[in-house]
Amino acid sequence: MIQELCYREIPTPAVAQVRAWLHGWRAPGLTVTPMPTGLHLRRGEGEWTVVTWELQRTTYLKVFRWRAGPGEKAWLRQLTKDLAQAFPPRYPELPVLEDGADIFQALAPYYPATVRYFQRLPQGAYDLRRVYWWERRWRQGVMHPQVSPVVVSGEVDTHPEYDLVYVGGALGVIHAAVMARLGYRVLLVERLPFGRMNREWNISRSELHTLMDLNLLTAAEIEGLIACEYVDGFHQFYWPEVPPRVRAPVLHTPQVLNVALKSQQLLHLAGQKLRQAGGDIWEEWEFVRAQVGARGVMVHLHCLATGETKTVTGRVLVDAMGTASPIAWQLNGGRAFDSVCPTVGAVIKGLDPQVWDPRYGDVLHSHGDISRGRQLIWELFPGGDGEVTVYLFHYHQPCPANPGSLLELYEDFFHILPEYRRCDLDRLQWVKATFGYIPGHFSSGFGERRVAGDRVLCIGDAAALQSPLVFTGFGSLVRNLPRLTDLLDTALRHDLLGAAHLNTIRAYQGNSAVTWLFSKGMMVPTGKQLPPARINAILHTFFGLLATQPPEVADRFIKDRSGWGEFTAMALRAAWRNPALLLWIVPLVRWGEVGRWLGSYLGFTWEALVSALVLPWWPGLLRRWQPWLERYAPGLWLRLLARSYHLGYGVGRPRLERRLPVSP
Repeated sequence: MIQELCYREIPTPAVAQVRAWLHGWRAPGLTVTPMPTGLHLRRGEGEWTVVTWELQRTTYLKVFRWRAGPGEKAWLRQLTKDLAQAFPPRYPELPVLEDGADIFQALAPYYPATVRYFQRLPQGAYDLRRVYWWERRWRQGVMHPQVSPVVVSGEVDTHPEYDLVYVGGALGVIHAAVMARLGYRVLLVERLPFGRMNREWNISRSELHTLMDLNLLTAAEIEGLIACEYVDGFHQFYWPEVPPRVRAPVLHTPQVLNVALKSQQLLHLAGQKLRQAGGDIWEEWEFVRAQVGARGVMVHLHCLATGETKTVTGRVLVDAMGTASPIAWQLNGGRAFDSVCPTVGAVIKGLDPQVWDPRYGDVLHSHGDISRGRQLIWELFPGGDGEVTVYLFHYHQPCPANPGSLLELYEDFFHILPEYRRCDLDRLQWVKATFGYIPGHFSSGFGERRVAGDRVLCIGDAAALQSPLVFTGFGSLVRNLPRLTDLLDTALRHDLLGAAHLNTIRAYQGNSAVTWLFSKGMMVPTGKQLPPARINAILHTFFGLLATQPPEVADRFIKDRSGWGEFTAMALRAAWRNPALLLWIVPLVRWGEVGRWLGSYLGFTWEALVSALVLPWWPGLLRRWQPWLERYAPGLWLRLLARSYHLGYGVGRPRLERRLPVSP
């Protein structure tokens, strides 16, 4: 009876080279016969076959036993050791791009497919330069975390021209527009032409209505921003090598990320609301540095269009620059981000509707096993006018030897997309490139990560407090917008603008913080060889449990709305269904990290207990105390208000405690 002995991922797309190497491999006592796809081996009565194939620009190898024979373990160990030495993991460095060089010519020798299809995009050269700039900026921070430049310093004496200066115009403009409509003097500084962004946005209707609750958008405006609403979204993972006992059915989540937005229209509408409220927008100005004083912050800017430099002053600098933010790196030293999802993709037209019905979306989909040290995951969301947005990403723990590459991932995207969705790339219409680094932070408690300094506050991806599952900074910002705006409004009204007070204004959620161990289980440590199907098996275990629960349970879990009971029950069910799960995850983390996660879970348990006891009555009582506290102890009021919000958000029960007025 045939038996599988070995299944390995060989981190190279060059399957022909692997086969040529195998044809020259020898071991004492073995009779080796080359075959087109591998080897046939004999020793005594023993007989084995080695088979190779290529998928996802990766070579995979299996060894099958036909009949047992002597010395099997010894030569199998030797084969795997020799393969690892002959084909080690490689992490290419970023090519050097000379000033003024043609981006297509410079990158074509390294990323030919990427160059070919970026040339078909309407602004391909511009977007490819953005990809290159983003990766270079990210690599510099990861490879030299302790020598990142000091961009925020003091002292300076200034008279603020604005209350709030936002740097970063994608997520920044939404928050800025809400604050401007409260009557604050607001300036938005954007490095790109305003309205351009590198990603598309998906969300659910219930979360989108937060923008209406805050008086930013009307119901009619929200409807006008919806490009498409899919019927159902799927979570499905590669299964052929997953143990049958943990294989999961497709998980359906029709109300998760099911609304595709007209992202640029949303940005322009928010910008229009900002200007109508008296705010200003400066396009193509780049943040250089900031100086903080007792009365305000002076922001130094550089114009990318003209080379001009100038300064602007405000009471608070709000950092919405995402993973490229030098402020976030400075605030958190060498630990700005614990994880990242390098993400690439495109908005396209022309997918065959017989291959993919445009009424449906892929929320999470794996097309194969671990590929060159990464578990690649696809997302596909229908858009308006026949468009489809497709993403490819992987969970990654950055390190100096392997920061995580957008360009490498784009090369994979263009090679693997035909495997994933059976399409001819040359017949597709390429509308827009979508890319970026989505960061994450493994928080152990509410105040562990610094999101603020004196008169400086980080929001969105720069704060990196969002869910490590499927939501980016946009989803986190929208879900947390009520408390972020209320708390910042309180801080501004009482001039509580030091680091200690601004650090209470954060999008931290205890129920999402404890899921970081789950995201850690989807990362392959740099240089480590895992069984290729390991991460898919973990995904099948967790999502298989969600598929057996009522739909609202999965909906709450994926939207970071789960409470302590649901999270704990799911963890226990996962351990019961798959006792090997902990043994699978532990090799991906250090024991110190397991201990740290237990601390996070105990903290979440305590928060859930406190919330259960006081949430029904505490927010209302606090609001009755508000006039007295705000008058005599504003600092205490801000801290109590922040904790009151956290009692709800931290256990998946966000609430709008105060309907913010709109300034006339």
